Amino acid sequence: MPNKSYITTTLPYVNAKPHIGFALEMVQADIIARYRRLLGDEVFFNTGTDEHGIKIYRKAQEEGKDPQKYADEYAAKFDGLKKALNLSYNSFIRTTDSHHIEAAQEFWKLCDKNGDIEKKTYKIRYCVGCELEKTDSELINGSCPIHPDLEIETIEEENYFFKFSRYQDKLLSLYEKRPGFVLPDFRFNEIKKFVKSGLEDFSISRLKSKMPWGIPVPGDDNHVMYVWFDALINYISAIGWPDDMDKFKKWWPVLQFAGKDQIRQQAAMWQAMLMSVGIEPSERIFIHGFINVGGRKISKSAGNVVDPIYFVNKYGTDTLRYYLARHIHPFEDSDFTEDKLRAAYNANLANGLGNFTSRVLTLGESVERLEGQTASKEILRAIATAKEEFRNKIEKFRIDEAVASIWQLISYGDNYVDKHKPWESKDPSIIYDLIVLLDNIAVLVAPIMPRTSEKITNAITWKGDTLTVKKTEPLFPRLP
Repeated sequence: MPNKSYITTTLPYVNAKPHIGFALEMVQADIIARYRRLLGDEVFFNTGTDEHGIKIYRKAQEEGKDPQKYADEYAAKFDGLKKALNLSYNSFIRTTDSHHIEAAQEFWKLCDKNGDIEKKTYKIRYCVGCELEKTDSELINGSCPIHPDLEIETIEEENYFFKFSRYQDKLLSLYEKRPGFVLPDFRFNEIKKFVKSGLEDFSISRLKSKMPWGIPVPGDDNHVMYVWFDALINYISAIGWPDDMDKFKKWWPVLQFAGKDQIRQQAAMWQAMLMSVGIEPSERIFIHGFINVGGRKISKSAGNVVDPIYFVNKYGTDTLRYYLARHIHPFEDSDFTEDKLRAAYNANLANGLGNFTSRVLTLGESVERLEGQTASKEILRAIATAKEEFRNKIEKFRIDEAVASIWQLISYGDNYVDKHKPWESKDPSIIYDLIVLLDNIAVLVAPIMPRTSEKITNAITWKGDTLTVKKTEPLFPRLP
């Protein structure tokens, strides 16, 4: 029986087109999903769109559209990333799906039944960008540090609350029992410090008269669910909860990918909600950093939004996937520029993988066919070392270092060519070694650059102990 892997990204709000920051999360999750499939795992890979809340409601009003029509248009833009980035997800959930709405209402009922929901009046400072309340200690000069361009709003009304305060000890116990629950460690320490400082109940509804775009609260027509309560439930509704419990039990728990601005919601609020209804916590939560452009976090107001489709159209899908995997730190914030991408393309794709592939396939084509050869111990040792290094790094979610280990193997291959000069000797054993090396590089690079991997493997044909090779068009022509 194959192992089961359930992987999910967060669900982006549909209040703007996809940007490079979300493309990063999608590519990271896709690389892990493809890697686990290489290991033989059966993978359920979920993503989708978060379509309720005040941001979407206001954007729809600005454009003079019905909120559902607005959400439909933008959901299609996000689903379009599947083709553009060659993503392998097999579930695209929308929080306006009827099944998700029913699941969210059932989840609410269970929380209420277990005594974790109460109604009370409150007054808070609220960041529309985060869709979260903000304490004075979280504000910098009266503004949200994540959305400094947005005015902090004051909300005073009667809402339903989730009794988050009841879960401090249970969350701390979870963190103690699961030392690798949140990656990286410094983010785990961040959420532990937050929980240890004391938890306050959080609002889980909005008055329908003020914000009608949301899932109706069961038994109270005057309220709709707060967007965070609703959206998080997609992680279980996507795998059948509560109607198809066989499917749910097959896949749960989940490996979550999320940005650093969502650690509170994903690693504390959501886990407490799961505890409320008796569902075990997530498998693990991977927290990635931001992509900055011009030294600033991406935002429309800053004028530094980067469209991933532009780079796909100009440089190719695998070029962008490679750059996001190797040159964007998986845990820390990283700066993105087109100049850096072009430099990486020429140095590592055109002159690196592309040049090595061309050299080896040209040599292989010079020999009509290779029969009865075996790879040398030296080559097999180099391949085994690279595979072990790749596995060790990617299991720790150091995707950048895992990709770097492939390029070390490519560099080794170039040195092997220069050392043995097979174009002079025409030694079939050396050429065979190089083809075996290239074939294994294609396997390693498959989760990162699937189309490139496929082009290489399609050029190499094995029939028993007979090997034939056909040259391909240059994988990465050098840019001027």
